[in-house]
Amino acid sequence: MSHIRRFDHVGITVADLDAVTAFFVGLGLEVEGRTFVEGEFLETVSGIPDSRTEIVMLRPPDGGARLELASFVRPDHEPGSPAAMANELGLRNVAFEVDDLQAAVDRLAADGYGLVGGIGQYEHVWRMAYVRGPEGIIVSLAERIG
Repeated sequence: MSHIRRFDHVGITVADLDAVTAFFVGLGLEVEGRTFVEGEFLETVSGIPDSRTEIVMLRPPDGGARLELASFVRPDHEPGSPAAMANELGLRNVAFEVDDLQAAVDRLAADGYGLVGGIGQYEHVWRMAYVRGPEGIIVSLAERIG
């Protein structure tokens, strides 16, 4: 018997909430809400006493799983590895299907975000690329071609 009803969201902790939010809104996600969370609930769930975080929830146009961006007001965030590659343990990437991969890559490049490698093609089905977004977040963009 499964205890899971649906996939709800992926959470990413970031330092610059505004910059990372703008990046994902630029890709086409919509801001669902923005709020501060603190107190007993956050302390219990996160295991971090006296914590306070600001959260932005983003949703894709199709209404699927959401993306939660959180920035801790207290305590200070702990730095991650902004140059992490796909084989580093942990969250590997956040993936989105796009209509036009080259146009998406070009727009992100104009904003200063480059490819991790190159644009690859899997059989005659997908074209895909990893883009290194703000704070080193790897975003996988895929275009269905077959």
